[in-house]
Amino acid sequence: MFVILGAAGKVGISTASALRAAKLPVRAVLRDAAKAGPLQAIGCDIAFADLRDTAALGVAIAGAEAVQIILPPPLGAEDARWEMRALTESMAEALAQARPKRVLAISDYGAHVPEDIGMPTVFRLFEERLRRLDMPKILLRSAEHMEGWARSIPAAIATGTLPSLHHPVERTFAVVSTGDVGCAAADLLYRPGADKAEQIVHVEGPRRYSASDVAVALGPLLGRTITAQAVPRSRWQEALEKTLSASTARLLVDLYDAHNKGGLIDVEPGGEVRYGTTGLVEALRPFVPA
Repeated sequence: MFVILGAAGKVGISTASALRAAKLPVRAVLRDAAKAGPLQAIGCDIAFADLRDTAALGVAIAGAEAVQIILPPPLGAEDARWEMRALTESMAEALAQARPKRVLAISDYGAHVPEDIGMPTVFRLFEERLRRLDMPKILLRSAEHMEGWARSIPAAIATGTLPSLHHPVERTFAVVSTGDVGCAAADLLYRPGADKAEQIVHVEGPRRYSASDVAVALGPLLGRTITAQAVPRSRWQEALEKTLSASTARLLVDLYDAHNKGGLIDVEPGGEVRYGTTGLVEALRPFVPA
């Protein structure tokens, strides 16, 4: 049995779908019963547990061959770092109790960097806590998700400009579709590295893109010319707080500061990399209004 925590998310459902396509048994762990339908449709067993409920997680994980875990950024948390540490501890304690044969954790590019760079630093602490577990671990570090750019599509339609916190807009960076992250995770869960106590794998798309490349890709999809436009650094916090708490927004401000410094939000030197096959246009097409 392969157990997927956060199975209703984009990465979780992609992992579950890839495992089920290989005829493997999957238990999808959800918080919201309303999201069970698509996972039931592909033949997953369903269990319900909140990530904060260690006892319920332990029951959901019991008997697993392998478990995939993901640490969701809390969109509205007053103290995002504290909230993510609490979720990390709850999942780690549940894993220690249930003792699956291995665990795969979805982590982040830049999690190897020792200095504080915001969101990747939270994932560095996530990895450090998991290293204390006495079981084989796969740390799958994901590049920035292509689908995240979908949030800017309404602004691009309305104004012809694509707002970007990546400066300069011509600098390329690693991105990956959530579907490719899920497929890589499924492969690693099913065929892990032999006898490795810890395996670190990075996953990104078939090529790197700049914000200007994203704008060019959106042009034909939206039927108009789109131009990338750098959002002034002084406006980042305010812009992010339109949809996030101040605490979560600050983690992303620090993340983009590190991005724009260059060389930090990247593959750990000498690290293993897997490349997905999904291009940016394919990843963004489902988010374009008819």
